[in-house]
Amino acid sequence: MMKKFLAIMIFGLTMAGYAQEQKPTFKAEGDLVKATYYYEDGSIKTQGFFKNKKLTGEWVRFDNKGNKVQLAYYDNGKKVGKWFVWTADSLKEINYESNAIASVNVWKPESKVAVNND
Repeated sequence: MMKKFLAIMIFGLTMAGYAQEQKPTFKAEGDLVKATYYYEDGSIKTQGFFKNKKLTGEWVRFDNKGNKVQLAYYDNGKKVGKWFVWTADSLKEINYESNAIASVNVWKPESKVAVNND
């Protein structure tokens, strides 16, 4: 009985070790710190920069297949500029001003695009 219990415990601990999420990495680049967060399989989930412990610059999020699903920008921890969010059926452009949404544009595959036929 004790051998079975030990075998089950060792198997459980081994499987728990495989199921743990990859730890994020942080790398100094000048006055910035590049942060990379990972999925369990080791592929990149989110990548961006910190300055003085606040989000800054470009942040990119990927799905577990490596496709870009979000492009975001921060300044001193505040949301700024144009953000892009890709979904299965659309592309959203979200414009931020003063850390608040100023406007949202949504493009779908069926959207009409003006073409100059000169």
